[in-house]
Amino acid sequence: MNRTNQHQLVPGISVTASGQASVDPSVADVLFDLALQLEEPTNLPVDVEHVLAAIVLAARNGQLDRNTPLSSDDPALVDTLAAHVKTIFADYGGNVGTDD
Repeated sequence: MNRTNQHQLVPGISVTASGQASVDPSVADVLFDLALQLEEPTNLPVDVEHVLAAIVLAARNGQLDRNTPLSSDDPALVDTLAAHVKTIFADYGGNVGTDD
């Protein structure tokens, strides 16, 4: 997926060089399910934007395989993303994106 200089992070999620993420509608339910899964281990009010930001951070750290689809049933993925969600709240007060 290299439309307009997009780099695929995982199937269905790409990011441009400027940091603009695009999400295919096919992964929307998985992101929502991951947000619900992440609330308990993080004890934080996780939403889809937090999950997306955590995915971007995990991908930049080489913790995700760009060819492996996301799954809310993957405990290792939930653990990986939980650490990044905690960082997002600790460093940015949970604010993600330019609209916050």
